[in-house]
Parts: sequence; structure tokens; C-alpha cells
Amino acid sequence: MKFSNQLIYWYLQNDRDLPWRKSKNPYFIWLSEIMLQQTRVNQGLAYYITFTKEFPTVFDLANASESKVLKLWQGLGYYSRARNLHFSAKYIANELNGEFPSTYDEIKKLKGVGDYTASAISSICFNKAEAVVDGNVYRVLARYFGIKTAINSSAGIKEFKKLAQTLIDPTQPGTHNQAIMDFGALQCKPQNPLCETCPFNSSCIALANKTIKELPLKEKKIKVRKRYFNFLVFISDNHQTVLSERKGKGIWQGLYQFPLVETEKSVSKETLQSENPTEIKSLEDLVLFNEKEIVHKLSHQHLHTKFWIVKKDNLQENSISWKDVEKYPVPILIANFLKNFNPSNGYF
Repeated sequence: MKFSNQLIYWYLQNDRDLPWRKSKNPYFIWLSEIMLQQTRVNQGLAYYITFTKEFPTVFDLANASESKVLKLWQGLGYYSRARNLHFSAKYIANELNGEFPSTYDEIKKLKGVGDYTASAISSICFNKAEAVVDGNVYRVLARYFGIKTAINSSAGIKEFKKLAQTLIDPTQPGTHNQAIMDFGALQCKPQNPLCETCPFNSSCIALANKTIKELPLKEKKIKVRKRYFNFLVFISDNHQTVLSERKGKGIWQGLYQFPLVETEKSVSKETLQSENPTEIKSLEDLVLFNEKEIVHKLSHQHLHTKFWIVKKDNLQENSISWKDVEKYPVPILIANFLKNFNPSNGYF
């Protein structure tokens, strides 16, 4: 219990002023925890504020269209989080009459919720002694106890969860969990941790052994796949273009994109036109917008991307007005293109 007491004492002096900390409402805690999966607090904060204003209750979120949810999520990435959030909101609203589940096991049954999120919600909102284990917690425990088991191995996941559970203060589990997460984010940082002012510096094994930089350990990453995307941005004389919804279970499901030609390597203007004569009638109709490929990095794949402007006399089938493009949820890769592209510069 000494570890937890020291940790909470540090937390009471250093805790971050975050809007979801002002509430025990499980809807708000759930929303914040889903948003902060794979996302830094300073990036997720603005999205949290927008979502809670737009969807102040779980019923509001449940009644929204998926397209609207994805549009507001645009830029946060890992869009399956938003789809799972929307799915679970409808389940809570329609099947549970808006009553959020209150036990770890029931919370974990929600789509998109794993051990960490279920532990966070059940401890913060319902005072259940369920220890959280996320990247911050792995780092703190690995360094303090000198653990060399890989955190992304099945053995490591079990070991760290078991250890975290032994350390939690059952009388104030929510405070303990928030304390250890903040401690990892602010004090025991990935790079340049503040060891000199750390309350645990006299008993930290990694500090004593000078292995701070080596811990926590991870097994080798999966090989990153290279993909080559060529987006065809159709522009017609009557200010129309084409967007289509991405289907299936791949990246960006439910988001919209310009017609895509994926190739095995980077291709020239001549190759692109010759291999897609139906969409691109002649080389004169084709203009490369970005001379340098944009490399968009996802967790296990890098997208080498070119945006090609394709001029058309008219577009009729499945076309939309250019002014309506901004209404559609799109990947951040395309959103950034739209910020930099002005179709009035010689395209209309």
C-alpha cells in the first residue's frame, strides 16, 4: 500500500485539469477513454469537448447518423473506435434504457471495450478495485520493478496486470488508476523522465541499474507494408466531383474518398492514364497535384500517396457538387489535401 499512497500523494499535487475528471458520469468517462486510446490527451481534448456538446447524453449519440459521428471523429484516426462507440451507444440507449453497465464484466462486453477501458470506467465511476494497465502503466511498473518481460507478449500482459492488481488501493481505486496514468504521462515519461524529482527515485530498480532507456521492453514490431495510392480527383466544368464510401473491414471503413487506383509501386502520369483509359481519356486531362509523394503512416502500413486532378467536361453518374465535399467524413489524408487544394485555380 506504500506504493499507492506515495503515488496518490504525488497525484494530488500534480493532477491534470481535464474536463472528464470533473464527472463520475460513466458516459463521459467512457467517451474520454475511447477517444484517448492510441491518442494523446492534448489531441483528444478538443474532440471530447465537441462530442459532449454535440452529444450530451448517450441517447444523443445513439440517435446520430454514423456519417455524422465519423465526421466529428475526422482526424483522430483508428475510426473503428468511433463505429464501436456508436454501436455501443445504441445498445445502451435501446437495450439498457440508457443505464450504463456498472460491473467490469458487463462494461467489457461493450463493443470496442477491453480490459483497460473496463478497468478505468469501473474503478472511476463505480469504485471497483480493477487496475488499469496502459502504456503509461507498463512504463512505470517496468522501470520501478526492473521487469524485462516484453509488454506486448502474452506473458507480459498477464504479469503486468497481476502486478498492477496487487498495488491498487481498494479504498480509492479510481484515484489510484488516474494517479498512475498521470504519473507515467508527466513524471515517468518515455523520453527524458524526471528522475531527479521522482518520489520513487530511491527505490526504482531501473534508475539504480541505469536501464531507464531500455525499459519497458517490446518484442519486434510487425513488418510495415508499403502501399501506393493514387486518388483521382475528378473536376467537371459544372463543378461536380466524385466521392465514394469505403466498404469492407479495411482501413477507413465508412469514410469517403475520391476514386482510388492502388498500384504496386509509384507510377508515372503516362502509366496511370494508359492503365485507366476509361476514367482518364487523355494525358491532357490529367494533372499531378503533389509533385512529392505524401507518405501517410498507419500502424502497420505506409501509404505513398499521389493526388491526380482529372478534368472532365461533365460528370453525371454518382457525382456531387464540389461545395458539398466538406459535408462528408473523410480520412485525414484527404482532409489535408482539401485544405491545400483550391479548384478555382484553373480547374473550374
